[in-house]
Amino acid sequence: MGVEWFIAACGLYVVTAFVTDVRSMKIPNLLTLPVTALGVLVHAIWDGWEGLIFSAAGFAACFGILLVMYAIGAVGAGDVKLFGGIGAWTGIFFGIHVVVYSVLYAGAIGLIILLFRRDSAKRIRNMAGGLAGFFMLGSLKLVSKEKTLKFPFMLAVLPGFISAYVYMIS
Repeated sequence: MGVEWFIAACGLYVVTAFVTDVRSMKIPNLLTLPVTALGVLVHAIWDGWEGLIFSAAGFAACFGILLVMYAIGAVGAGDVKLFGGIGAWTGIFFGIHVVVYSVLYAGAIGLIILLFRRDSAKRIRNMAGGLAGFFMLGSLKLVSKEKTLKFPFMLAVLPGFISAYVYMIS
């Protein structure tokens, strides 16, 4: 049983999370917690301590990165736990690739949505002001009090996962 099996199992997890997130804008704990625990357990059984360390490190890296994104309001708590599970199943290398590709896809999706909204010029000015404040004053307040642009992050995670897989096999 090679790494492809672990990625395939994780792929089923990502597709299931995609369906639930698109339908309800939530990724339930009933999905994320057991799948994450199973990922750690399977690696520990399959490769012993080395597998346990591989899985725990993947979990910690992906969970940690998404926790920072959650702290600044970029993702929801379900996304944080989802990525912990992705890391637990696939390890640091693949998991971080999924994070990077997902963030890139989310940026592209957000830009497309932003450009097709009526209030796009105002939002772009507010974003530019927030970024300027961040770089000039060190303020982490990047999001204004007005309603923020939201879409299911899984719209970016699924293509991010596929892109990481294509990158890995090429």
